[in-house]
Amino acid sequence: MKHLFPALLLLMVLTGCRRDTWTLTEKDIIESASPISRVLTVDNVEDSMMLRQKSALLTKEDIRSDLYRKLAATLVATVTSPEQDGVGIAGPQIGIVRRIIAVQRFDKKDSPFEVYPNILITATRGETEAGPEGCLSVPGRKGDVMRYRDIDITYTSPTTLRDTTERVTGFTAVIFQHETDHLDGILYTDKLKQ
Repeated sequence: MKHLFPALLLLMVLTGCRRDTWTLTEKDIIESASPISRVLTVDNVEDSMMLRQKSALLTKEDIRSDLYRKLAATLVATVTSPEQDGVGIAGPQIGIVRRIIAVQRFDKKDSPFEVYPNILITATRGETEAGPEGCLSVPGRKGDVMRYRDIDITYTSPTTLRDTTERVTGFTAVIFQHETDHLDGILYTDKLKQ
């Protein structure tokens, strides 16, 4: 019995360093994507409730995991699929209520899609401007929303696992604001210009 306690303590220390926080439901959604996922819409009551939840942060262990890499690939594959053909998508839109988005970077050469875990808008500059928006989760509707065209984003770099801050301007800044709203349970329709 004396030797059992140190062995259990060592096991807790070793496994505690590698613990991720993915739920069974999240694991199932991510693992079953092939390679795209179903997009939740406001037309479905259960989907609407999921879209209104606030997203949780990803741990460094989550970001290091194979599930994270599959989730990142699924987000990009889903938003770029011919059925969706969008410019951004957030985790909650596929049932993963975590702070993760994929955004098309129109401000970079070749307009690549990039994935941002633990994303926050940390600064805004200038005045807001009205611009048309739509959403994969609100099919068949569009409307004008007031957004900043000059922002700072902070996120956890998937390669260094360090917080990174970046300035984003123009239409790409609008996409970041739209997608990060999803992480707080906000839809663009909540902000339609009256």
